[in-house]
Amino acid sequence: MRYGSLHVNAQRQKQTAGAVLHDVHELLCQLIAEFAPTVMAVESVFTALNMRTALRLAEVRGVVLLAAAQHGIPVFSYSPRAVKASVAGYGQADKRQVQTMVRALLGLRELPEPCDAADALAVALCHLQTEQVRVRFGLPDPQALPKAGRRAPRKSGMVAVTRVSLARI
Repeated sequence: MRYGSLHVNAQRQKQTAGAVLHDVHELLCQLIAEFAPTVMAVESVFTALNMRTALRLAEVRGVVLLAAAQHGIPVFSYSPRAVKASVAGYGQADKRQVQTMVRALLGLRELPEPCDAADALAVALCHLQTEQVRVRFGLPDPQALPKAGRRAPRKSGMVAVTRVSLARI
């Protein structure tokens, strides 16, 4: 298992309006090529943030959806509240509670850092738990976001994305 986050320096952020989005897309495409995930899970953008932050997150989300579509990978979206409820048992859990539960559920020695990387791991765990319940009870396949054309079968795996943090489980 690997996880981490993409940090873009201030100089790169100022180069062009799309420089950071380009870096996100490039990194995602590299991760997809390296790990060949069968599914991606993302955190939905919520409006409790200020408008500027919400717009930036929506732009990054668009790049994530683009990369997934280009590689024929279905994408599932989960609200921050659903992720927290799934991982910590409480939809209003704070970042530290989420980090602690992610560490416990994955048997990690230390808290996953940065906290955005822990959030990406939490999104992945939320999707895994949701899929286990769906399969166990024979529920219909939930609606994935639109997919691009199908490709050859992939190895089992998943990439989860939240903000600009990535986790591969």
